[in-house]
Amino acid sequence: MNLAHPHFAEPGWLWLALLAPLGLVLLQRYAAWARKRQLALFAAPALLADLTRSHSPARRTLKEIFLVAAVAAMGLALARPQWGETTEVSTSFGGDVLFLVDCSKSMLATDASPNRLTRAKYAIQDFVQKRARGRVGLIAFSGDAFLQCPLTFDYEAFRQALQNLDENTIPVPGTDIGRALDEGYRAMEKTDRQKIMILVTDGEDLEKSGVTTAQALAEKGIVVHAIGVGTAGGSPIQILNERGMAVPLRDRDGSVVVSHLDEQTLTQIAQATHGSYEPLGQLGEGLSRVRHLVDASTNAAEFSKARKLGVDRYYIIVALVIVLIVLESLIGTRRRPRQNAI
Repeated sequence: MNLAHPHFAEPGWLWLALLAPLGLVLLQRYAAWARKRQLALFAAPALLADLTRSHSPARRTLKEIFLVAAVAAMGLALARPQWGETTEVSTSFGGDVLFLVDCSKSMLATDASPNRLTRAKYAIQDFVQKRARGRVGLIAFSGDAFLQCPLTFDYEAFRQALQNLDENTIPVPGTDIGRALDEGYRAMEKTDRQKIMILVTDGEDLEKSGVTTAQALAEKGIVVHAIGVGTAGGSPIQILNERGMAVPLRDRDGSVVVSHLDEQTLTQIAQATHGSYEPLGQLGEGLSRVRHLVDASTNAAEFSKARKLGVDRYYIIVALVIVLIVLESLIGTRRRPRQNAI
């Protein structure tokens, strides 16, 4: 057995190994004093020797020693004694990919079937299934931005968050790409891991802050790939009326609102962060091209980290506790009767 580097992993529990046995010894001494006091009230001193002749003080003392030792051993076990060493190698596969998905009403336009948002969700799910490595996260945005799924290896949790995304996810109307990029940066860990954002939107940046924010993120090592959803020709935005029927969205003047894909803005955002711009396409082929770019820029095994860990030996102490408790319970406090000589 390797006995190198003996130590306790949880030394804070050592107080129990010291104080609990001391408290138990004091309790045992008090119990012995109380027994003597009760016996003195029950019978005269001359009769006590005959009345307690079958009692064995040595056996009781042995039982008490076993019990005190068991309590002390419990404290030692909780402190997790360790000796010997083992090496743990952790490998991280792929970089972090954070999806920023536009949930504004313009994503309900039907120039992508069945609409922009649904088509984008299908393509993102296909991206995650085919890549199947690295952590993924999800941010929904319109006039505001919120983290819907933190970076995780749990692809099922990501899928559920993605499925729940709709035009009502973000109650603030409008489209603020700059705010989405800021929220994405806050959601990413400040480590050396490669950080990739995939912006999925029609590019109608009403606040006009996307390009400026992207330039600031480029200085922090963030790469943004932009996916344009829709067509430059545009399409009316379809919403559901109170009867549940799809009708075109109209502005205050009663004119039908037509949403257009702004490829110029998305191209500028991608170029500012050394990313790429791709139109989504009717079958999500644009996001497939980005997936190949992401795979090419990250190694299959991004890094491996080895660390030495102590080997837990608490189970030895636990076994000792069990043995002591069993022995204590098997020992009686009465002497064995002597056989009368014939």
